[in-house]
Amino acid sequence: MAIEIRVPQAGESVTEAMVASWKKAVGDWVAQDDPVVTLETDKATVDVPAPVSGVLVRILHDLGAVVRVGEVLGVIDETAAKPAGEASGPTAAPKAPPAAPQAAPGAAPQPPAAPPVAAAAPRVMPAARRVLEEAGIPAAAVAPTGPGGRILKEDAEEAARIARASPPPAHPTPAPEPPAAPPSPVPDPSIPVSQALPDPGEEVVPMSMIRRRIAERLVQARLEMALLTTFNEIDMSRVISLRRERGDAFQARHGVRLGFMSFFVKAAVDALKRFPVVNASVRGTDIVYHNRYDIGIAIGGGKGLVVPVLRDADRLSLAAIERAIADFGRRAQENRLDVAELQGGTFTISNGGVYGSLLSTPIVNPPQSAVLGLHAIQDRPVVRDGQIVARPMMYVALSYDHRIIDGREAVSFLKHVQGLVEDPALLMLEL
Repeated sequence: MAIEIRVPQAGESVTEAMVASWKKAVGDWVAQDDPVVTLETDKATVDVPAPVSGVLVRILHDLGAVVRVGEVLGVIDETAAKPAGEASGPTAAPKAPPAAPQAAPGAAPQPPAAPPVAAAAPRVMPAARRVLEEAGIPAAAVAPTGPGGRILKEDAEEAARIARASPPPAHPTPAPEPPAAPPSPVPDPSIPVSQALPDPGEEVVPMSMIRRRIAERLVQARLEMALLTTFNEIDMSRVISLRRERGDAFQARHGVRLGFMSFFVKAAVDALKRFPVVNASVRGTDIVYHNRYDIGIAIGGGKGLVVPVLRDADRLSLAAIERAIADFGRRAQENRLDVAELQGGTFTISNGGVYGSLLSTPIVNPPQSAVLGLHAIQDRPVVRDGQIVARPMMYVALSYDHRIIDGREAVSFLKHVQGLVEDPALLMLEL
């Protein structure tokens, strides 16, 4: 019996995904619940498991294809017998296809042998399809060597080379025709320049679903919000001194390194309580005040920028915040963050300083109304008690939606964060 593999629901707002990789090829045995295909949504990467055990007999979407929730990805035949010695699970090695016979010089390319699972025409990879279309060679005339009978780019190039080396068939010499009129030098305005004038020095790669979503959200923020940014700088001397004096004991006690981000999370939460409009959002013509403090932490992941959310950050200790951020960072690099972890934040903190950024204007993540940007720490000359001294200074920026947040609240919010970080004892004493 044929069982369909369908695109699962991956979140309330997720309606489509992109096929990132197939972990199994046509003809492979799969065990129930083994990952068969990996999908990339605009929020996270999702492995789709096999609904039953059986043989994968059809793959309906190539890599890079955009599919919608509920759409069929492939078909498993659960009545097929498990091959003797066949390993199950995601680590099973794909079966090598039979070697194609070597074509004699000048001979026409031979069609491939029938695959073990009949039913479908040869699967042509996108790069191979372009080569075949340019050479005018049908896919059926190419011997596939890729997993599951796929025609790879190398197969298409070899077929094109053989076709070019073959002598053309003899035909009676036709009567000479008048020369054709030269093509018009005026380009067709309906054809995009990127297609009309291909550049051999360029490589065109489709945007990932996450990158598309990032682009949409950033443009949305620019178009719908009245964005403004205010700046300040923070003397990091006391925090650095505290980390130097107590960092080893903190790590031994809590099993995680004491970083800077936990101080800023605690300071931001305290400032949000004092200036609740910074934690609010716009809904139509209403202002929605959130009575929770879910802080998004911007992290560079394997597929792009992601913003996992620290739920109820006001209830977390410095150690709990550091553990959660470290866990987010590890799983972001492995693309293993859950969709639910990326939704529902009320305020965001972005640390461009880890990449060396000295100053920037972060963009608000809708529907939030503000984002705090942190930057690199530099020793700079400052005046203390009438003397010029060197201090480790950090520029900070608060971008905010001026529709609901006035400059007074924004500047006061940032000044409050500055005061708490410059004197971390205030955080511990909740003053």
